[in-house]
Formats: sequence, structure tokens, C-alpha cells
Amino acid sequence: MASVLAVTNQKGGVGKTTTAVNLSACLAESGQRVLLIDLDPQGNATTGCGVVKRAALPTVYQVLIGRSTVADTRLASDFGFDVLPANRELAGAEIDLIEMELREYRLRDALVDVAGEYDFILLDCPPALNMLTVNGLVAADTVMIPMQCEYYALEGLTDLVATLKKVRANLNRRLEIEGLLRTMFDPRSTLTQQVSRDLEGHFGDKVYRTIIPRNVRLAEAPSYGKPVIAFDRSSKGAQAYLLLAQEILDRRAGKQGVGKKAAPGGGGQP
Repeated sequence: MASVLAVTNQKGGVGKTTTAVNLSACLAESGQRVLLIDLDPQGNATTGCGVVKRAALPTVYQVLIGRSTVADTRLASDFGFDVLPANRELAGAEIDLIEMELREYRLRDALVDVAGEYDFILLDCPPALNMLTVNGLVAADTVMIPMQCEYYALEGLTDLVATLKKVRANLNRRLEIEGLLRTMFDPRSTLTQQVSRDLEGHFGDKVYRTIIPRNVRLAEAPSYGKPVIAFDRSSKGAQAYLLLAQEILDRRAGKQGVGKKAAPGGGGQP
């Protein structure tokens, strides 16, 4: 069964879509079966995978309103993973979903039929707490929070954590923070270093060891419709995302190992 990971931050411009696309490619290269779902009406994750969003029909919009299925809508990218595309049409989902029953659960329910076909399903959520983001959080098992190490990012993180607690209490009790990812990292900045230390001190092992540096090749890759490992594999950005994918796989293997060891004793929590 797939691990459903929502990549989200209410603050824009933190490398959320960059992370969703490049992590999908790196996980796929590691032999994982991956589906990337673009939940942002801007469709940047779609174009970042080489899909022409104007020609992408149907899209995740039709899936959310029940006119198509994930199996009929997903596209195979050239980089080893599947994409559920989005375009500007998705902006209308906010209005359409208001009148629907169980509107927060539309994506979760749509994924049931394909969840067994993937190891990871990544959700690129929009930089806002709207019905699209709520659908992503309800469908997810865990949340990855990309963030820059700056003062305003800490303020936004407090709000986001409060939001996640509300979603967990009312809509998705299994939702957990998978990890905080430091992006666009510039080690020359004293403030960056201080915020990074504050994150590690407060969140401990929830902060990924891997740090994504500020990197020109990462910024250039989307304009070519490619993940950075297909654009410039030797770049620091590409190497960082390869390390992140391995860290996530190691964490997953560790959790599974703990579960297998605990099972025979029968002394775990019900």
C-alpha cells in the first residue's frame, strides 16, 4: 500500500513544487513506484514533469468532481513516475466542491482504487489553506514541510502546525509530520544558521538531515520540463534530492523494521 505524502506549506516560494517533482524523480530512480498529484491550479508540478498542462485533459479537477478516475487520468512521465496533472481549470474546484457531500474526502476516496499500485503518492499542495489543500491533508498519511530558514518562515510554521493539528483532530486522525525540509539554504547567512539550529532544537529528528542548497540548476530545470537529475545530475541540487530520497527510504525501512520486531511479542498498543 502506498505511503501518501503531502508536500505543503501555506507560505509560497519555499521550494514546495521543486521538492515534489524532484523527490518523485529520485524515488522513481531508486526503484519505487511513484504517483505525483498536482493539486495547485498553477500546474507548475505538471509542467515541471514535461507535461503540457493546456493539453492535459482530463486532470485532477475531473477526478475531484467525480467525472473521471485516477486510473483514467494519470499520465506516465518520461522520468519513471506517473503524474496526475492540473491546469487552471482546477481553480473552479473550490466552488464545485462546496455543494458536494463529504467534500474534504474526495481525493482520499479517489485514491483507494490505485493505492496498491504505488509505493509513494506525493501531493503537491497549493500555498494556501483551501479546499484543495484540505483534500490533500485528508488523503495523506504524512506531511513534508519545505521551508526556508528565515524569520517569517518560523511564524508561518507555527500557523501550519496549528492547522495540521485541527485536521488531525477533525478529519484525519492518522496524519503526522513526516519531516521539515530546509530548502534554498545559504550557509553564509548567520540568520539561516540560527534558524536551522532552532528548528533542530525544537523538532529534533523531524528535521531531515538532508539540506537542499540554493542552486541555479534547480531553478533552471523546470523551464526545460525536467527534474534536476535529468537536467544536470552532477549539480548540488540534484545530489541533495538524491540524498533526500535515500533518507526517506531509510526512515521507511526503519519504521517497518521496528514494526516487524514488535509484532511477535504482542505487547504493542492496540
